Amino acid sequence: MKYVSFLLFILFLQTGLMAQNQTKLRVVVLTDIEADPDDSQSMVRFLTYANQWDIEGLIATTSIHQKNWAAVESIHAIIDAYGKVQPNLLKHERGYPTAAELKTRIKKGLEKYGMEGVGEGKDSEGSEWIIRVLEKNDSRPVWFCVWGGSNCLAQALWKIKQTKSTTEAQKLYDKIRVNTISDQDDSNPWIRKTFPTIFFTVTPGYTYEKATWRGINAQSAGFNNAVFSNQWLTEHIQQGHSVLGTMYPDVAYGMEGDTPTFLGLISNGLNNPEHPNYGGWGGRYEFYTPVFEKPKPNPYFKVPHQEEPESHPIWTNANDSLVSSVDKKTYVGNLETIMRWREDFQNDFAARMDWTYQPYTAANHPPVPKLNHAENITVKSGEQFFLDAKGTTDPDGDALSYFWFQYREAGTYQGNISFRPYAPNMYRVPFTAPKVETPQTIHFILKVSDKGQPALSRYKRVIATIIP
Repeated sequence: MKYVSFLLFILFLQTGLMAQNQTKLRVVVLTDIEADPDDSQSMVRFLTYANQWDIEGLIATTSIHQKNWAAVESIHAIIDAYGKVQPNLLKHERGYPTAAELKTRIKKGLEKYGMEGVGEGKDSEGSEWIIRVLEKNDSRPVWFCVWGGSNCLAQALWKIKQTKSTTEAQKLYDKIRVNTISDQDDSNPWIRKTFPTIFFTVTPGYTYEKATWRGINAQSAGFNNAVFSNQWLTEHIQQGHSVLGTMYPDVAYGMEGDTPTFLGLISNGLNNPEHPNYGGWGGRYEFYTPVFEKPKPNPYFKVPHQEEPESHPIWTNANDSLVSSVDKKTYVGNLETIMRWREDFQNDFAARMDWTYQPYTAANHPPVPKLNHAENITVKSGEQFFLDAKGTTDPDGDALSYFWFQYREAGTYQGNISFRPYAPNMYRVPFTAPKVETPQTIHFILKVSDKGQPALSRYKRVIATIIP
């Protein structure tokens, strides 16, 4: 037993060091926490991944659902609970910041709705903190995960424009990456219109019917709906999973609608935040100017201002087509870009909640896929190439399953690639490059799943450029 424990310890150190060597993303969260239980839910999940990022800010804001209250005290309460489990999380992976560190980054935005909180004399500790974060001598982009209104960011941008030269301001704008779900105040559209060069991912508008983020909690006959039920959440997150789990409230309107803003920032081998069109846990988005549709009346709230067409391209809704493993039917839509990964990211969250109280040997940890070739390859038409993942490992010694598939929408080649007569569930499979007239890209995804409890998946993406 001592020898086995020693081996597990060495594997843990190696896994932790690998995580530490990856360049971390800088992340700021803007949240209208308390407007709906889902922001508290998202915050609990977010903190179980706190070692993945350099968390630069946790800012309480208003929104269309909560116009005059920025509930900063609720962020503090969840961070207090996180502080009690952080030492145990460190037993599983390195890099979890202390609660004391995070508390220095909790800030409050102005308690005014939308553009009422933007302009001369509208600075807040939240907007000033955003400017300070952007001005750091750090070339990495800053990812703003917007879970509510964005007037705190808008005020920071307003002040930058007023106080800096065009060149200095543009350097700061170039650092900004905005991931938001839909427009939850009128400052979101203002930012896009006033600062058209800023990287912005959103389903524009206040009617949520067609929003991509709904893929996290939308009912569908072709997908596992049990994994976001209150029963599943009770069993895997809330009850018997430490004090942090008890901070996760029951679902009221829908589970974690804001969580897709950061699901795509998790380092899992699939996500590539700078390329939303590649697709990942947070969904898939394409860069274009969406057609303006006059919004339908929303039964939940009245929008106090007019919506307008987008003035330029943004990262927004894209469709995926996939065959359901539940009923074998084909489903097409933008919600499917998230739903296709739902079991994977829910299992991952459940495992992380186990980390909050279990010793290393009693919890599951994700496999570590390995490719025996480059992630970017060039293949001539008609040429055969082997996709090879020999050497893939699991830190817990679990048995592994492999599955290779073509992510058709992520590439430029729109035909379907077949592995037949070979099975796609082997670690090494061949494919024959199709005939093309011009260079085309094909995205192959390797999904490796362990047989632990809960089963965890990690990925490798191979981008094949096919040349004539």
